[in-house]
Amino acid sequence: MKHNHRNFGPKMSVVAVALAQAFAGHAWAQQADANTVVVTGIRASAQSSLAIKRDTMEVVDSITADDIGKLPDPNVTETMTRIPGVQGYRYGGEGASPVGTGSGVTIRGLSGQTASEVNGRAYFTAGSREFNLEGAIPGMVAGIDVYKNPSAEHIEGAIGGLVNIRTRNPSDFKGLTGALNIGGRYNDLAKKGNPELFGMIANRWNLQGGGRIGVMAAAVFQQSTGRSDNNPANGGANYKRAVRADSAEYATLAGANTTNDPSKPMSQYIGRTDVSYLAGVPTLPTSTTAGAYMPNLAGLTPEQVSNVMAAPALTNNVFQETIMRTRRGLNLAADWRVDNTLRFYVDGNYTYYLYHQNYRGLNSSDNNNQANNVQNLQTAPFNLTEQLANGNLNGGSNDVLATKRFLSGNFLNTRMTTTGGDEHRPYTTWIAATGAEWHPTPALFLKADINFIKADQTQDNRSVTLLSNPGLYWTANRISDGAPHQLTFTGPNLSDPSNFMYQAYSNGTHQSYHDTGGAVALDGTYSLDDGWFFSRFKFGTRAARQSSSYNNFAFGGRPLTSDGLALAADGSNGISAATGGHTQSSPTNFMDGLAGYSGGYVVYNPDQLLGNQVSGAFPKAGILPENGLTEQLLSRRYTNEKTKAIYLVGEFALLDDRLKGNVGVRVVRTNGEFVAQVADPITGAIGPYRRTTSYTNALPSFNLTYDLAKDFLARFGYGRGMTRPGLDQLNPSLTVNSTQGTLQIGNPDLRPLTANSFDFSLERYFSKTNYLAAGVFDKEINGFFNDVQNCENVSLATGYSGAVSNGCPSGQLLVSKTLNSEKGYARGLELSGQYFFDSAPGILKNFGVSGSYTYVKTDNPFNVGTKAAPNIISTPQPFASKNSYSVSALYEDNKASARLVYTWRSPSVLFGFSPNPIDGRYIDAYGILDGSFNYQLTDNLALSLIASNITNKTLNRNVGGLGNESGIERQHYENGRFFGFSLRYKFGNL
Repeated sequence: MKHNHRNFGPKMSVVAVALAQAFAGHAWAQQADANTVVVTGIRASAQSSLAIKRDTMEVVDSITADDIGKLPDPNVTETMTRIPGVQGYRYGGEGASPVGTGSGVTIRGLSGQTASEVNGRAYFTAGSREFNLEGAIPGMVAGIDVYKNPSAEHIEGAIGGLVNIRTRNPSDFKGLTGALNIGGRYNDLAKKGNPELFGMIANRWNLQGGGRIGVMAAAVFQQSTGRSDNNPANGGANYKRAVRADSAEYATLAGANTTNDPSKPMSQYIGRTDVSYLAGVPTLPTSTTAGAYMPNLAGLTPEQVSNVMAAPALTNNVFQETIMRTRRGLNLAADWRVDNTLRFYVDGNYTYYLYHQNYRGLNSSDNNNQANNVQNLQTAPFNLTEQLANGNLNGGSNDVLATKRFLSGNFLNTRMTTTGGDEHRPYTTWIAATGAEWHPTPALFLKADINFIKADQTQDNRSVTLLSNPGLYWTANRISDGAPHQLTFTGPNLSDPSNFMYQAYSNGTHQSYHDTGGAVALDGTYSLDDGWFFSRFKFGTRAARQSSSYNNFAFGGRPLTSDGLALAADGSNGISAATGGHTQSSPTNFMDGLAGYSGGYVVYNPDQLLGNQVSGAFPKAGILPENGLTEQLLSRRYTNEKTKAIYLVGEFALLDDRLKGNVGVRVVRTNGEFVAQVADPITGAIGPYRRTTSYTNALPSFNLTYDLAKDFLARFGYGRGMTRPGLDQLNPSLTVNSTQGTLQIGNPDLRPLTANSFDFSLERYFSKTNYLAAGVFDKEINGFFNDVQNCENVSLATGYSGAVSNGCPSGQLLVSKTLNSEKGYARGLELSGQYFFDSAPGILKNFGVSGSYTYVKTDNPFNVGTKAAPNIISTPQPFASKNSYSVSALYEDNKASARLVYTWRSPSVLFGFSPNPIDGRYIDAYGILDGSFNYQLTDNLALSLIASNITNKTLNRNVGGLGNESGIERQHYENGRFFGFSLRYKFGNL
């Protein structure tokens, strides 16, 4: 980020002005002059982004909006995956953050290690340090900058990368300017379309004496409806032993089944050659000689052992989600340039994002081992080894534990349950800022900025289950192979509510986060005369605060019966689902029929879960009113964190400016207050428990570029960064297990992860739009978290004297606590390039290509031993693909432009490493094709068409982990394709 305040004037190039715009929110922001232009079109966007990459001293990649209110993609995280080193996650057909937490992007192999800014100011989602980019609104974005190596002048908090979202400001426009976009999007699986609206108005007035006033207002409303059809299944070895119905063993077991329990052998099948009973197989206790999932075959004959099989991903069911997303945004800004030396400004950004989901599930009782008689059982060869079962952690030979797995069969006499659910999860974040920029002398530039942030988030997930009537049975026909696995049902009408009873209501997730924050920042630059080693100094200080409160109102199942008691086995207190008018049929195009069964089953209507409708319909259930729920007091927590930082950066240039660089340091002091709720060990009364902490970090940085030749540069960067622990990890809570003598305690003394990051790249620029770049990076990370156990006396908990030994001296508890202990890394390679065929003959000059490739290897230390005797091994970071690339084909002439983008990722770990790979899940390799077309109907009116996920690919999940892939699908997804259009009208002085 470089501005020369000694030579700022009318001769400033368009590229330099673009840079000034791009970094207007940062410490040394400079108001752009009358040469300011609004970037429009693919080439102009590429040129602006490339200028930022080339002329910024740090390691940064950028994307600039093609036009007012028009980012290249309908989703911010999808756009970011075009940047080398950035990988995204999709859910429900859109770029998303996993389970609604974190930023939604992985930068250089690190997820959960990013920081977010809007116009250079820290920006976060309630309950988190990161901003959930799923809620960012493309129409409000002027550009996105991703800084991959921390620099001293940036706000600390990200070892993975810093994402700065730039919005527009009044100085982007020369006079009265307006824009209006009207459009919509349609999902071909949900069969639903929704509107999208964007509007902006801006003006600038010149005053006497060289002054100027500018104002701008922009607003956006965006909705989408998508689908997430999937079939979750079990992990684990899930050993089964087939007992044929024509065997003596089956007859003996059936004879003992006097209640005709369908989970056991049944007399009606004795002698059948096409029916087998799947008996459970116990496993050996885990010990130093036996890892997890070691089958206990003691007492079995060789023939019985030969009938043992593994059955991972056996119990897939039907789960359909309709995902409705609503985004609203408002951006207001005004500035007053008193003269060429003094400017005042005020701006605000408001973001509202609602994740609303109706979900419907169908589950058969064979999933719960309640229907174990199988007709036409088939198995497939499958070697379940110790490595796949438990990582062969005990060493020795990698023995085969099972030689086959369940392939297909018809599960007889199964009952059915259905679930109708609703989740509302609104996120609201707004920031207001004001400040001033002052040039008291040509050499000195000062800026003061004050901002306030308020963020709120609630998550309310409700559901009702229905259970099939006693005496009604189905056959579940399963094929546990292919993609997706096949499942059909034979039996009574699944869409008939009279075949079901209401079972229970649950509000299993009902939580809220309320955060506030703010910062006061004073920044400046001072340019020195020639003759000094340093040509300019950047300096500043920042005081900031983030407070967060968390409350939990969740509760478990409430029986929906005639007497308020649990549903009786004979259904005598049941209420028929045919009464009350509370049900609906699920969609009949589940997975477009690819999984066999296509839906149409009866469920509780998700819309009737809202408000107090369920408590009104079922007064015996004892459901409290919505505004009177009981809080789970032990879950309540409060965090108040304050930071103070100072930084100093010196810039220098040598060898006739061929060698340029900067060196600096940021020193930050963090003070935290953390309040948990704990129970008094004597009285049981619940009250606050408060802890405070403080620590200081010094974060040096050094950046260097050298012009090897004209338009050919080498870049080196070093920076030390930090990522503070999650707010929930710092909660000093205590969870006591009085029967086992254990205590889990939170640790507010956790320190940030720190990383020394190194970058080296070669960059060749052929024109203002064309370039090739190759770089390597290494992040050496220290302070990964690990759980440890110690025997302790804890004043806030009663000493243990139970019958079960906890391995500690009498009276002591076995205390588990998370500590900073381990080191890891993220290392890799990035390649990127862009080329427009401007000098080609004829129509070829309208084409261009761009692409990027990233290789990253990560080391995430994980304890596969016990907490008392740790055994640390190297594992990959979650959501990090070792290989990924993005390729774009581009076209632009005077009227039309088009973009076709293919993004591919190799497999990645889902959520986290599992020490028993058979329990784990990994996202299989996938590639997604997106495209857009734009046509300029008139000088002021344009038409845009967009298509997302053209080839209808999804992020399917398999059994196993990286290096231990089973090839067995565990959860298949179908999302459908999104198609969109918009009419964009603009006028004025652009």
